[in-house]
Amino acid sequence: MAEDARRALVEFLVHRAFDPVLKARADHYSPAERERLARVQDATRAEIERFLGDRSAQEVVVNFKRDLTSQPAKRVHTELAALRLPTLGDVREEFERRARGLGVEG
Repeated sequence: MAEDARRALVEFLVHRAFDPVLKARADHYSPAERERLARVQDATRAEIERFLGDRSAQEVVVNFKRDLTSQPAKRVHTELAALRLPTLGDVREEFERRARGLGVEG
């Protein structure tokens, strides 16, 4: 059950927050925005790997909350917002509701 909760939370983040970033097409953006898009896509790939490496649902929740407020994450969120792409903040309420539903508090 604990592994199922971890997997469910990571899959939620990948589906709702990360896939739209990775699937964004550069040809929909200006040349300057394309550079920004490439940076946030690289950061998003690294973020997915980090969440996949979390050992528990609790760790996913803790790292999610840390990513809402850390300075590096804030820079990425600013760039994502400028590109009209979802940020972790955009899915925060739904993520926290899912975590609670799975019995994970953070």
